[in-house]
Amino acid sequence: MTRLITRATTRRFAASLAGILLAMPAALLAQGRQTQHDFTLSEHVPQGAWIRVRNVNGEMRVRSASGDKVEVIATKSWRRGDPKDVTIETKKSADGSILVCAIWVDTNTTCTEDSYSSHSDRRWDRDRNNDVSVEFEIRVPKGVKVGVWTVNGSVTVDGVTSEVRASTVNGGVDAISTGGPVQASTVNGSVRASMGRLDGTEDLNFTTVNGSIVAEFSGDIDADIELSTVNGRFQTDWPVTITGRIDPRHLRATLGKGGRRIKLTTVNGNVELRKR
Repeated sequence: MTRLITRATTRRFAASLAGILLAMPAALLAQGRQTQHDFTLSEHVPQGAWIRVRNVNGEMRVRSASGDKVEVIATKSWRRGDPKDVTIETKKSADGSILVCAIWVDTNTTCTEDSYSSHSDRRWDRDRNNDVSVEFEIRVPKGVKVGVWTVNGSVTVDGVTSEVRASTVNGGVDAISTGGPVQASTVNGSVRASMGRLDGTEDLNFTTVNGSIVAEFSGDIDADIELSTVNGRFQTDWPVTITGRIDPRHLRATLGKGGRRIKLTTVNGNVELRKR
């Protein structure tokens, strides 16, 4: 059976992993995790091409590179699991973009530039021994675009100069670029997205369920904005023209001349549109 990992399945997967940890005896949880640097990549990626890294369980950290090569370091950690249960695979595209994937080997995972899918009926909550996580440290030179995705773990991006796409399910997302644009999302955690410019006309979406959202832009922008929250407040550093009736949970407004849509959506948290 082929199962595409959608937001719903990643939420169920995250809950299963959390149950594994809760089921472990306290004495076992007190033991230190074992770690090993399992994978290192150092390769030239042209400006305008992508470094994409897809993960399931573990943090993602992106920083600027000191040289002209993309560097990726994957560190596995575990208490009872077997690090051999996870492999790191790479693929290089014709344009020089690189895809790096953490693959849980017995799930027959397919990882592509656009998706992460599983072809297994395995129930994660039945395997109490699989607590392997993979933390990625990614160094990116100027002009290289960044895409980072995980399920359990925070995502931080700083010091990059081009487009960013960052996402998790359980954890916060903090994505900063002196260029842009930036797209960021989570389910359980706050989102902060900061960018220096808005290239192109693509719509921007910043979403979570439990957490606040802050989106920061430089200079004047022309956009149609939608801000949504159930339990929180709105704040904007720009004067806005409101269209339609005033709704305390949903604000539609125009910045400047209008144009691309910028959407900030949460349920439990504040929504803020700021100037850098």
